[in-house]
Amino acid sequence: MIKSLKGAQVLVTRPAHQAENLSHLIEACGGVAVRFPTLAIAALDNSGEIDNTLTHLDGYQWLIFISANAVTMHSYYSDDVKIKKIKSIRIVAIGKATAQALAMAGLPVDLVPESGYNSEALLAMPEMKDIAGQHYLIVRGKGGREELAVTLRSRGAIVEYLDVYKRIIPDIDSSQVSLLIAQDKLDVITITSGEALQNLLIMLAEKYHQRLFEVALVVVSNRIRQIAADLGFKRIAVTQSPSDMAILETVSMCVTGGIEWPN
Repeated sequence: MIKSLKGAQVLVTRPAHQAENLSHLIEACGGVAVRFPTLAIAALDNSGEIDNTLTHLDGYQWLIFISANAVTMHSYYSDDVKIKKIKSIRIVAIGKATAQALAMAGLPVDLVPESGYNSEALLAMPEMKDIAGQHYLIVRGKGGREELAVTLRSRGAIVEYLDVYKRIIPDIDSSQVSLLIAQDKLDVITITSGEALQNLLIMLAEKYHQRLFEVALVVVSNRIRQIAADLGFKRIAVTQSPSDMAILETVSMCVTGGIEWPN
């Protein structure tokens, strides 16, 4: 059971278009959601390349969408003509949110990890083992993690990328967050990617970093936890999953004393 957050100030760093559900959950539990996106998602100016790739998919056996943004960034994924051309290909979603985005776009999902929500979970599936000679197309954001492609190639697969979006640092006013940190009034920070965490430090003046490192930090994976520890954060809690409800549950534990620090 999630306990009342009792007015706790919780920093929500998700991109603005993905932040409202978590923010509303925090507010419904009596917390204050401080919206401060440290990532923004922008489409790449490569629609010609994307169109060309989508019309020449016959040579691929697998089409992997690495995130919900990879699905929603270009509306022509739902074009009926293009859907027909990729029905012979097995479509993979890296996690449940991506699978939901694909379903909404009218694309059938053939494979999604039952547990886990990252490259490691996908690579552990039996379907990803005996793949020598198979051709993969990974639809992703520019500059994403390389582990998936590296491992697939080590198993004998042929892997190509289709970059459809980029991550940028939002141009927003940080004075409210800086003031909360200076007054020791920020109770919890929520982070869903390593890049979002690194951007947070870039967006806030260095004079606030030491105080920031003392604030309870909620992250969605052990990989991000290690990044946070290396940066200097002292109190880091990892959620059970990347879902907003799991993030809320961990925030509640931070606020109500359900976690012993250091953990």
